[in-house]
Amino acid sequence: MSDSSRSTATDPSIPEPSGGSGTQEGGPVGSHLQAGLKPRHVTMISIAGVIGAGLFVGSAKAIATAGPAVLIAYALAGTLVVLVMRMLGEMATAQPDTGSFSTYADRAIGPWAGFSIGWLYWWFWVIVIPVEATAGALILGDWFPGVPQWVFALVITGLLVVTNLFSVGNYGEFEFWFALVKVIAIVAFIVVGALAIFGVLPGSDTSGVSNLWTNDGFMPNGFGAVLSAMLVTMFTFMGTEIVTIAAAESPNPEAGIRKAVNSVIWRISLFYLGSIFVVVALVPWNDPALVDENSGSYQAALERMGLGGLTTVLEFVILTAVASCLNSALYTASRMAFSLSSRGDAPAGWSRTTSRGVPANAIIASSVVGFLGVVGNYLLPEKIFGYLLASSGAIALFVYLAIALSQLRMRRQLDDEGTRPAVRMWLYPGLTYATITFIVAVLVLMLVQEGHRLELGLSLALAAVILAIGISRRGTGPHRSVETEQARSTR
Repeated sequence: MSDSSRSTATDPSIPEPSGGSGTQEGGPVGSHLQAGLKPRHVTMISIAGVIGAGLFVGSAKAIATAGPAVLIAYALAGTLVVLVMRMLGEMATAQPDTGSFSTYADRAIGPWAGFSIGWLYWWFWVIVIPVEATAGALILGDWFPGVPQWVFALVITGLLVVTNLFSVGNYGEFEFWFALVKVIAIVAFIVVGALAIFGVLPGSDTSGVSNLWTNDGFMPNGFGAVLSAMLVTMFTFMGTEIVTIAAAESPNPEAGIRKAVNSVIWRISLFYLGSIFVVVALVPWNDPALVDENSGSYQAALERMGLGGLTTVLEFVILTAVASCLNSALYTASRMAFSLSSRGDAPAGWSRTTSRGVPANAIIASSVVGFLGVVGNYLLPEKIFGYLLASSGAIALFVYLAIALSQLRMRRQLDDEGTRPAVRMWLYPGLTYATITFIVAVLVLMLVQEGHRLELGLSLALAAVILAIGISRRGTGPHRSVETEQARSTR
């Protein structure tokens, strides 16, 4: 008997979801996902989740804010992600489920919690769709100035929707190659940057690491600026958790999740800390190129290394990162919609699957909202779309908080049952409580930082509305009864 089956049988407070896991077999046709992701897909999805377009472009703002001490900001944000992934990995290896942390919140805290965090997460990713589609359209618009940018945005979104509708294997294959391009680009950037630092790169206008302490020192704007930069960097890590959702559609979810969770430390260290170290070592933190909207941190570093001619190559890599994020947004939003529907928290049609095991209705519903966002980004006044975007600004922290609170209860249950997951949170429960405290502290920091106050306010308002709906629908009980869950599973 599997761990998830054993824990369900021994603890009625942790019911088995209906149709939630991609590894279930023997269910009715049209209600279960296909285990169509290969191990190499899951591996690359776990890597791609860490590398977003924000690393190539958005990091410039963080560097300009904190100076070389931005490395501390990335280390703090990365540490939080590592701890959250450790907690999520513990729950996911014990009970793999495509609903991931939403399902665990449902079981550990209550249906109202699973409902609320699931819908908030879905909203986050459908809002990402127009943002990434527009970013990709800007690059293509520069290459082909005669074509309206909104056409590119709709075409990019449409193509990825079609591939997601065909099979989950298509999503995995696209993400595999997208991730491979990003990994090769970042590793090449670090290698070339290291050559420049050691003064052996021909044609480089810079070398050494003196920029780490010149220009008013390592922390020129004080520790407060480091905290401000941390808020900027923290949300670039959103997507790391996707692997726990995708792994449920693979033949061996436990192995995939364990590998991804155990490797998250070196992935963050290499891709983020390694590449940002190269930038701040070679480019003065107050270089105007860092805040140039037509440039970015990587581009500024390449210019300093005498490799400015690689602009088109860098734009291609950024376009790949954008397509990867958009591809993942469509996939993740649809799987969360599928899971919500399977638990009776979303329209019933969203949990129906095609003969290929694809939740087509969930994909279409999510993509429709994404398409409307793409159109709205060009038609609505900038402020209105900005408010919609800001409403997802703190959702990452809400998700992290739900994961930590769920792990607190589920770990006790797993220990009582004698179940030992393949991944276990370190120093439980002390480190879990410390993580919760840190997340709450970051939320307070957003409240006092004027630049993030609007994001927090709108995110809290959205969360309050969804929470009220969840409580009105599901009550505030700790869990669904077994009878209710069984009744839903036979719909």
